[in-house]
Amino acid sequence: MKDISGTLTLNNGVEMPQFGLGVYKVEKGLQIENTVKDAINIGYRLIDTAAFYENEEGVGKAIKESGVPREEMFITTKVWNTDQGYDQTLNAFDNSLKKMGLDYIDLYLIHWPVKEKYLETWKALEKLYKDGKARAIGVSNFQIHHLKDILENSSEKPAVNQVELHPLLSQKELREFCSEHNIKVQAWSPIARGRVLEDSDIKEIAKRHNKSAAQIILRWHLQNGIMVIPKSVKKDRLRENADIFDFELTEDEMRQMNALNNNHRFGADPDNFDF
Repeated sequence: MKDISGTLTLNNGVEMPQFGLGVYKVEKGLQIENTVKDAINIGYRLIDTAAFYENEEGVGKAIKESGVPREEMFITTKVWNTDQGYDQTLNAFDNSLKKMGLDYIDLYLIHWPVKEKYLETWKALEKLYKDGKARAIGVSNFQIHHLKDILENSSEKPAVNQVELHPLLSQKELREFCSEHNIKVQAWSPIARGRVLEDSDIKEIAKRHNKSAAQIILRWHLQNGIMVIPKSVKKDRLRENADIFDFELTEDEMRQMNALNNNHRFGADPDNFDF
């Protein structure tokens, strides 16, 4: 990946940007609209939202007003837990589409694996994919056993699994399983909500490359083949996050960062989540 426009090929042949903008906790209204417009002006083409974030309308408005052709953008949204089930998911998708003012979604995800519902929800996603309403379908926060359940009971496999992933939670086993089944892994909370920025190893590597700790972590993701969607509402931080294509971490530096893993979650555990 040489610049922000670089893509990875999903298992159905769709090209998806490896780097993009996550908009969790970006406020609806002017904040989301301005943030998405700033990101698009910088060169971002992947925008990741969700029904639960309550900012889909602003995302859609910003895309429309940006002047960038719709086909050059890649938009992800997700079905929330209380909307899961076959018919409910189809309705939730239509609501998201209407809020964003779009004709299709590039990637539609199951937000969390709600017990006894996610297989029916996945059947709805398969229909949306077959009907051409979603160019690709996937999951979020799925563990290996959830993925096995999908693979054993479905005709379509997920294109993407979006999970909490950062140097303290590198998800190596899950990433290896996904790689074996040609499922791309995407990281939410890629810099652990800022909690690893003061790590001495990362700070030393950052100093060596004349980059920030956040840039080093984002570069680590890319070189591990992970898709990444860092969130910020500040234009200078949006620009800084995207300025990670003029250097490369060495094999030793990658090993050093891989060794930081201690399986520490800052977000919810998918196997112990209050659905």
